Amino acid sequence: MKHTLAATPETVRWGSFDAAYKPVLTVAPGDTVTVECVSGSPEVMPPPGSGMAIPPALAAIHAADLPRMGGHIVTGPVAVAGAEPGDALEIRIEAIELGADWGYCGFRPLAGTLPEDFPERFMSHIPVDRVQRTCRLPYGVELQLAPFFGVMGLAPPAAWGTISTVQPRAHGGNIDNKELVAGTTLFLPVHAPGALFSVGDGHGVQGDGEVCINALEMCLTGTFTFVLHKKQGAAPVLAYPRAETGTHWITMGMNEDLDLAMKQALREMIALIVARSNLSREQAYQFCSLAVDFRVTQTVNGEKGVHGMLRKGLLF
Repeated sequence: MKHTLAATPETVRWGSFDAAYKPVLTVAPGDTVTVECVSGSPEVMPPPGSGMAIPPALAAIHAADLPRMGGHIVTGPVAVAGAEPGDALEIRIEAIELGADWGYCGFRPLAGTLPEDFPERFMSHIPVDRVQRTCRLPYGVELQLAPFFGVMGLAPPAAWGTISTVQPRAHGGNIDNKELVAGTTLFLPVHAPGALFSVGDGHGVQGDGEVCINALEMCLTGTFTFVLHKKQGAAPVLAYPRAETGTHWITMGMNEDLDLAMKQALREMIALIVARSNLSREQAYQFCSLAVDFRVTQTVNGEKGVHGMLRKGLLF
């Protein structure tokens, strides 16, 4: 079955996850949902006369003056019937459509990868050609867009209470992984009944690292199919987020220490290889050094990210 979820003051939250949040939509495993997402607080909107229109859905959310905990407007949560802690949710990203003819990128004091070098505020509003799927930067460079959602997450464990969307963790959240474009799949561990999927933080284009704190932040609409994997026995299906593209398997690590994020992504890749091949742990560790690429996902969310990429066909 197909569903549509609009971004309205009743269907979005500003900057938080919590297992206690009630779903705004409940779907069956295998269902597909098209979710409208908007981005940007009133203070980062383009100035009057710029020719860049604020989408009506975003304007309505601004007017509602919702409570704000973090910087991301997320739509949801969407409950998947039958999902229970210990299960895993497979999120197939079927399509991503551009929701505005502009985006923004900037930085502010005390944030980003080099706050000591850039203590001021700096903001650019960047026009987007939705037909050509390009953007043109103020200094003339044109970039091909590769849109994805920075935030895709399930409810965290109930014991965590209300948490910010800023830091990515075991539940997913602000992963900011540019590989997760349309046609790819994200796998997340379920920590609460219904799984409770929320999405937002649309990015038109981003480099690995997202160093200044923003990508091309913009409104996007995504279409997702939810596949539920039930646990068998006491062990959870999945302990940490993973992903699959048309060409690669991806593991992830997140920690405020980039070295520890790297170790986690590596341990997850070793575990993935051992589970899906006949290699020993020792052989898998060696193989990672020879053939797996580890990349810095982002360095600006408090919990930094590293992702490992294993090309399909090398082992499985």
